[in-house]
Amino acid sequence: MAESNQTLQPAMLSARGVATPLGKDNLLSVIEALLEPLILALTLWGIAFYYEGELLPPYMILAVIAFSLTFPGRASLGKPFWKVLADIALNWCWIAGLLLLLGFASGYIRQFDQHAIIAWLWIAPLAQVAGQGALRVTAPWLLALQGPPQAAIIVGMNEQGVALADRINATPYSRLRLSGFFDDRDAQRLSGSDRFTPLGKLAELPEYVKNNRIQLIYLSLPMASQPRILQILDELKDTTASIYFVPDMFITDLIQGRSSNVCGLPVISVCETPFTGFNGAAKRVSDIVLSILILTLISPILLAIALGVKFTSPGPIIFKQRRYGLDGEEILVYKFRSMTVCEDGGAIKQAQKNDQRITPLGRFLRKSSLDELPQFVNVLQGRMSIVGPRPHAVAHNELYRKLIKGYMIRHKVKPGITGWAQVNGYRGETETLDKMQARIDYDLDYLRNWSLSLDLHIILRTILVVFKDNAAY
Repeated sequence: MAESNQTLQPAMLSARGVATPLGKDNLLSVIEALLEPLILALTLWGIAFYYEGELLPPYMILAVIAFSLTFPGRASLGKPFWKVLADIALNWCWIAGLLLLLGFASGYIRQFDQHAIIAWLWIAPLAQVAGQGALRVTAPWLLALQGPPQAAIIVGMNEQGVALADRINATPYSRLRLSGFFDDRDAQRLSGSDRFTPLGKLAELPEYVKNNRIQLIYLSLPMASQPRILQILDELKDTTASIYFVPDMFITDLIQGRSSNVCGLPVISVCETPFTGFNGAAKRVSDIVLSILILTLISPILLAIALGVKFTSPGPIIFKQRRYGLDGEEILVYKFRSMTVCEDGGAIKQAQKNDQRITPLGRFLRKSSLDELPQFVNVLQGRMSIVGPRPHAVAHNELYRKLIKGYMIRHKVKPGITGWAQVNGYRGETETLDKMQARIDYDLDYLRNWSLSLDLHIILRTILVVFKDNAAY
């Protein structure tokens, strides 16, 4: 066939809609989204009927709050069951702790029967475990309800095509069955040739699709191959297969990659903040609520530390240092002064083990992270978040942004009091470039995978780290 002179338009590549996410069937997705929230609400209602004899308004309100905090439920079918158990335990500790804290602080807990609350605290997580186990047992049957697996092929045996194949093959509870690849290139130029063998050349593709009832075709070809892609699309018009385009950036380091549109044309974000729309509002509301609660509870501790800093060494109580915040804008971050100096210039030396600049009280404050407590005020100001990449001094930023690729991407979100890197062993001094690189890797991983449940997980782990970590000086 002669080459087409058409221009490949984004709309042509997305005309068939968005594919069902790998590893999740539509029915299973709905069940996973509703399972945990419904279990919490229904167990509470059942307990209310048992202890109260009826469903009183306080129980209905609490059930709605619990449902809202956990909806949509986490996708757990792709995880090992032991990790699902750990997630249930961590998330329930956080949710139950938050609800109890709010209940005691507001006095609302007096509206409930004490025995009913205690029963819910242990029945709810056990019911979640049972629900997740039942879902795993019934998942194959639920998938069978949707019909036989959908046969798929990948056009283009390159890096992103092989990565997609590995993802399909490694994803449990998926209705996709990979038949293989089609590619015109010689075997030595193909990625993954040690594991996959092409089914044929591109010219053989339409006939194979028709004869083998292929339902899904993923085009993993470079955008530079527009004429060849157009030719393939034209030849496949005689089939009923759904066709999707795997962009070149499939294997690149996407930060919150998602589809959108600009003036009606579809685009794919390569580097974006996770805190847009509802996510941004949820993040900000959780920061405000938790900061107010925490500052109220720790106000006596703040006063005691302030007096201790004032009377144990000369200098200000609060140390203000310039840091980079959202979008790389400079902000002032508050800390209790823990050193005899207040460095904020063009060259700042990180605190080290046995650093002589650290005061005796400051050593304890830094070890326990109590020196960071004034940053909850920064959170209320909107300069920081409770969870996010830890802010570095401006001098350190200017140094490392030249040495570490992607360093400044961490500033697409507000800096945090604690972060994913800190609970994974990168708290305190980063005396080598490798350690700073590892910290940045964790920060970027947080941006890619952010969720409210991840924030809660980090906060819980931070409490444990503060008590046992030896990395802070």
